[in-house]
Amino acid sequence: MNIQKSSVTDIDDNKYETVIIGKQEWMAQNLCVEHYRNGDIIPNITDVNEWGDLRTGAWWHYENNSDIGNIYGKLYNWYAINDPRGLAPEGWHIPSVDEWNKLFNYLGDDAECKLKSDKLWEKSKHKTTNESGFSALPGGAYMSNGFYVIGKHACFWSSTECGSGGAWYRVLTHDNARVIPFDYVNKERGVSCRCIKNELNKR
Repeated sequence: MNIQKSSVTDIDDNKYETVIIGKQEWMAQNLCVEHYRNGDIIPNITDVNEWGDLRTGAWWHYENNSDIGNIYGKLYNWYAINDPRGLAPEGWHIPSVDEWNKLFNYLGDDAECKLKSDKLWEKSKHKTTNESGFSALPGGAYMSNGFYVIGKHACFWSSTECGSGGAWYRVLTHDNARVIPFDYVNKERGVSCRCIKNELNKR
């Protein structure tokens, strides 16, 4: 696969590598912005009880550890990605379920292996090739029972809500090579974000 790379910068001057996969351009790193596009701050909530009661946007690092966050990016609740002030850089957005599906359909068999970075994943019988250049890292997530699965799972929000009152998210696992179905979680969970470019995706 011929990997075409570029970059994009968010409002906090964080620079992200990007990669064109099929007719989509994706960030090749997890989002770590602390402000919405209009400059308003996204609160960093570090208390479990406060986080669970939120119905507005927030972020935190895995286990509240900034050293981990510097590697894997920030975990956001769904209210942050759906905020009209915009979480993604100008000209970019959080992908929908359909956009995620286009990515996996384009990559075909062993799509998960082609998306995963060859670093930091727990050992598996499935080789991680990162053939696509997407460089997915196993940054884990925050669920109702705490932080979990770092090193084993990469979890990414979609912008698509589901009928149960939650939202759909995509999971890549260390022990799986093929695409596993979308799952859904409550919007209060802390999950990583990747962004997709507006213009290229519309072609």
